[in-house]
Amino acid sequence: MSVVTLFVSGSTTSVRAERRFNKNDTIATIKQKLELVVGIPATSMCLKLQDSDNNTICTLDGDDTMLGAFPVQDMLQLYVENTDPMAVAGEFEDVTKVKKFELSEEEYESRRGTVREFKEKLKLGRFNPEFEQQRQLAQEQEEELAKSTQVGQRCECDTKKGTHRGTVRFVGKTEFQDGLWIGVQLDEPYGNNDGSVKGVQYFSCSPKYGVFLKPSNVRVGNYPEEDMGLSSEDEFAIPPKIEPTTVPAIRIACDCESKAWAQTLPF
Repeated sequence: MSVVTLFVSGSTTSVRAERRFNKNDTIATIKQKLELVVGIPATSMCLKLQDSDNNTICTLDGDDTMLGAFPVQDMLQLYVENTDPMAVAGEFEDVTKVKKFELSEEEYESRRGTVREFKEKLKLGRFNPEFEQQRQLAQEQEEELAKSTQVGQRCECDTKKGTHRGTVRFVGKTEFQDGLWIGVQLDEPYGNNDGSVKGVQYFSCSPKYGVFLKPSNVRVGNYPEEDMGLSSEDEFAIPPKIEPTTVPAIRIACDCESKAWAQTLPF
């Protein structure tokens, strides 16, 4: 075949990519295509063909030589060595060395057409005179709902997977997000944890039975476990035996092309 699949890697980058190359392309063309993959200028490239154990098979010399002139096979490695003595490994991957664009509060305030200016004009978010009042009211309502919820109470809750029943196992603040949260052990495995989040254990239950919800999504009350309409007697009941019945038959007779025949059919 005229197309070969190779794994590309470089000496100054951690990139490892799978690429397809035409064997009729010259080494110069291959280098130009690799610039966007490994970030090494074509003039500073030395291409080496390697096996799966990183052993060099050969060096792809001669920019005018076609790739097919070398013993290339599918799934071999194409290692790109950076010959620039000033090159530093990972120099384009360490973002801490990149100078970030920053503005002071005064400079940002003096700019026009910013998101802040847009929000101020439309009275959105914290620029709405009623925003702080609404936020405070929502916080008070959340606190009242949390106070009326106690550990051990049965509840019905609204989750991302629908409405389900369970038992309240936790009420309070968490480390994973601000505000008050209620931890529920569901009756069925429609949760997303075992009572722990990011290594912090708030309560214990089986995996996929735990879920954390805002107080507004939890309703406590008389919510017994659902039995899906099956009792213990129904679950193990033996189905009644069906006796076979005798199907009567009728005899149909006809005369077709002067040849009489008869057939017995079940009715």
